[in-house]
Amino acid sequence: MAEIDCLGMAASSCECDFKPVRFKRRAVGDEDVLIEMKYCGVCHSDCAWLKKEVPMAMGTPAFPDAIPGHELAGICTAVGKKVTKIKVGDQVGVGCMVDSCLTCDACKQGSENWCNNSFCQTYGGTNAHGRAGIAGGRPQTQGGYCNQFVVHEHFAIKIPSTYPLEAAGPIMCAGITVYDPMKHANVGPGTQLGVVGLGGLGVTVIKIARALGATVTAISRSEAKRQLAMDQGASTYIATSNVKHMKQGSDSLDLILNTIPNDHDWTIYQPLLSDARGGKQVLLGLHHAQIAAYVLKSTGCSVTMSGIGGIAATQEIIDLADKHKIIPHTKVVSVTELNRIFEACDAGNDAGIRYVLDIANTLTEDKFDSISCGDPPKLQNHPALSLLGVIGEVCKMLFSEVICKKRALRRPAKLPRSLQVLLGRLTIAKKAD
Repeated sequence: MAEIDCLGMAASSCECDFKPVRFKRRAVGDEDVLIEMKYCGVCHSDCAWLKKEVPMAMGTPAFPDAIPGHELAGICTAVGKKVTKIKVGDQVGVGCMVDSCLTCDACKQGSENWCNNSFCQTYGGTNAHGRAGIAGGRPQTQGGYCNQFVVHEHFAIKIPSTYPLEAAGPIMCAGITVYDPMKHANVGPGTQLGVVGLGGLGVTVIKIARALGATVTAISRSEAKRQLAMDQGASTYIATSNVKHMKQGSDSLDLILNTIPNDHDWTIYQPLLSDARGGKQVLLGLHHAQIAAYVLKSTGCSVTMSGIGGIAATQEIIDLADKHKIIPHTKVVSVTELNRIFEACDAGNDAGIRYVLDIANTLTEDKFDSISCGDPPKLQNHPALSLLGVIGEVCKMLFSEVICKKRALRRPAKLPRSLQVLLGRLTIAKKAD
């Protein structure tokens, strides 16, 4: 089979001004699956990557014509001769990665996201392990803002036929991001779980935690999102600006999932954790504190982090969402709305909506020449992550644990290859400043 002609929505600079483009995908190999794209969700990290705000965590885009998107959902239209997992006609999706070494201990245990030799991102990745071939001379993988996608069957997610396809993409990104730390913490009946931040990710936390049987406390700065939180299934609400609320909630939570995407004071939530039950705050947003928590992950610190999850866990969460009818709060939009969507995501997405691109009806050959996203988005100036910023957060966490909580932390284990790569990127980013 020849290389595949595709249509995509691409940006050619950090301004994130999207235009339609033509490009090629690799031919379908013996173990590959071809997806006719129907929908692709828009994630905050799509915006952060294009703006070069998270170079040490996600790398930097290769302009021009960089195509993000890691919330893919469509229909399988062809498979390689060795494929057994997916068949033509299946609903199929792709999340945040399209390859890993598959030979290290982490990969063998189903944690490809912790691959010791680094996993390949759905966009902005390189074909280091041989299953993410890139056509057309491009240096990086191209994401899901497109009409066709080719993926190795191991990294394809089978979407149940009874699950709405337009909602599946966010489950494979936001869903797995919040489900993976819940899975590792054995969240279930009796768990007191807090969620900080009530954007699209925070709302997803509430839905999944409730399905697992946990009691959910929503935490936000003011009373503005109380009704949203309660409507989505939260049992309790804490406004951090209310001293009485904070005092009443003290020492009550087993787990806090902090979804705030940018730098902020995470220490204000620590008093809400139950020391007696070994409470943990898990940072999910891409910011300095999350990288610091990664550095300290093996020490037993009560502040930790999580990113995405492995392929098996991703399949678990889409199946769980189907079983419990967990439907993210989504809004299906035309690809022509991309610039406006990026404005909303960059500003914090206060509406709590996961935006989903209607690829099938708005990125088509007959509409290609007339596609326009209007004026460039008006984006905020969030400083890029830096080595100095991470060091500062590491010091803050050590002070919080050792001095304030009087905890003895374990000596860090030998740094895994993925962390060595991350710290190497931090050093390079710092030199470039």
